[in-house]
Amino acid sequence: MRASMTHTMNRSILAALIGASLAVAIPASARADVITDWDQKAIDIVAPRMPSPQAQRIVATMHAAMFDALNSIERRYQPYIAQLLASPTTSKDAAAAAAATTVLAKLHPSAEEELKGALATYLTKLPDTEGKSAGIKLGQAVASKILEARANDGADAPDAYRPKTRPGVYVPTPITVASTWPNVTPFVLKSPSQFRPEPPLSLASEQWAADYNEIKDFGGKASTRRSARQTEDARFWLITGPAAYHPVARQLTISKKMDVTDSARFMALVAMAEADAYIAVMDGKYHYDFWRPITAIRNGDLTGNSAVSPEAGWQPIDNTPLHPEYPCAHCICGAALAAVVETLFDTTDVPEVTMTSATAPGVTHRWTNLWAMAKEVSEARIWAGFHYRFSTRVGTDMGRQIGEYVAKNVMQPVVASSR
Repeated sequence: MRASMTHTMNRSILAALIGASLAVAIPASARADVITDWDQKAIDIVAPRMPSPQAQRIVATMHAAMFDALNSIERRYQPYIAQLLASPTTSKDAAAAAAATTVLAKLHPSAEEELKGALATYLTKLPDTEGKSAGIKLGQAVASKILEARANDGADAPDAYRPKTRPGVYVPTPITVASTWPNVTPFVLKSPSQFRPEPPLSLASEQWAADYNEIKDFGGKASTRRSARQTEDARFWLITGPAAYHPVARQLTISKKMDVTDSARFMALVAMAEADAYIAVMDGKYHYDFWRPITAIRNGDLTGNSAVSPEAGWQPIDNTPLHPEYPCAHCICGAALAAVVETLFDTTDVPEVTMTSATAPGVTHRWTNLWAMAKEVSEARIWAGFHYRFSTRVGTDMGRQIGEYVAKNVMQPVVASSR
């Protein structure tokens, strides 16, 4: 159940793909494929209705099913889990769409009718052939195998997080996000703690004081130190989950002119790296249970560090996420995407990719290097008042390791034997 990609593309082909530019004037959908189409549909349906780790798990499961369905028709890579018998004439579009719908309807049953309608509409665009019928059956069968493999992965465990308190003392009562995720079975990693970082900085250290004072000055809701661009970045990256990173991955499948099987593989690797990043970061967060800036800054006098001081009314730019601070989840996710791309293509220089954000209406951000994007993500969490700088560095390093590991350990090319 371990999945990933490697440096498999011929160098000359790779150079051509890297050099291809994304035609911004042409809508991405004009050259999308079944994989990117259903990635968009899945995120539109799933992401607004549940926390980011849960949404990413569903999307990753869907992509695993689409990949294994297509790879059953054209066996170029090692399967993630399932490789079923299929005729070469089987419709790839029908197989992928049926696999996606089967997974999404099972894991998000409240949207089942909506999904069935979307599938019916999609299938009417395909010619009525035996290949189409075979593709639907194949997609459903592969999806069932993937769902069976993920059925007992721990994602449905009840939240049993115990807030730190003393008998009779009030603590805030909202349910934490993904407190069970440290026990969820990863898609590719050997365990949730495989890349668990060292403990957070000592509260007595100079670096802790420096990072505390930086976020106190720049991350406050009423900060006068933060620039207009830093405020824009902070609000832009309030967007979370697969909606934050999958749009970039979709643009890369188009700009690099991947065929549908390579598109399925690439998107599956990205989705699973992001899903495992959430599992790993929640393992670290709940293992160390480190306090958020809003708690630390309002209680600076309790740190024992004379270089920091409390500010009773300090608030971040928006509501603090409901899980522990260390390490930074946005940082691990942004770096995981960059690392998958770097491992597969030997570079994170890309044709220009663009992003909009529902949390910063009217703003478009652009990048030609994914580590530049990851850096923006990391610093935005400081400007938002959510993460200390040391936590962003650690999260970025974890994401780099996870993305590389995923891309090197599953869905590897099948090596043809020769005499």
